[in-house]
Amino acid sequence: MNDDQIVSQVLFCGVFLFVAIAYDLLTHKIPNWLSLAAIASGFLINSYFSHFNGLLHAFLGFVLAFVLLFPAFLLRILGAGDVKLMMGIGALMGPNLLLWNLAYGIAAGAVTSLLLILWKTGISGVSQTIKRYWDCLYCKTYFRPEEGEAAGQKVPYAPALAIGWLLACAFNPQISQLYTTVSQSIASSVGSLL
Repeated sequence: MNDDQIVSQVLFCGVFLFVAIAYDLLTHKIPNWLSLAAIASGFLINSYFSHFNGLLHAFLGFVLAFVLLFPAFLLRILGAGDVKLMMGIGALMGPNLLLWNLAYGIAAGAVTSLLLILWKTGISGVSQTIKRYWDCLYCKTYFRPEEGEAAGQKVPYAPALAIGWLLACAFNPQISQLYTTVSQSIASSVGSLL
């Protein structure tokens, strides 16, 4: 991959994730048009810069995101919008960065979900959920979450996926080297102007 391709991938991913966070926090949904735009951009950018290999790279990232995340959708861990968005990120960045993105995103999701749930329900909501889970185990039956309980809260996952993407980019040697080169170039340009 050349530098122009990496810059295009990173910029497009950043824009799509920023818009997804805004929608997810405000509406608890990621619009289909955004996910479709990310998917189309991934295929177009990669095929433009790397031709058939780029098309294959985008396809592998797209399919890997679906294969890994569709079970999470079926188990109601992730929403359909999260899965489709990550299929777009996979098409843009490819399978390798997608795997790191998901690994860091899961870790970030545990923290952000807990913080958001604590913010929405407080300690009492969490303790109600723990008590209900205990009752479910003890009585060997399922009890639905009550209002104000932590388990009944919708938690937007786009922020966690974006944090995972930022960490994956930060630890990717090719992207971090490009960032260092660009930042040094900007610093020297600003220095010469002053």
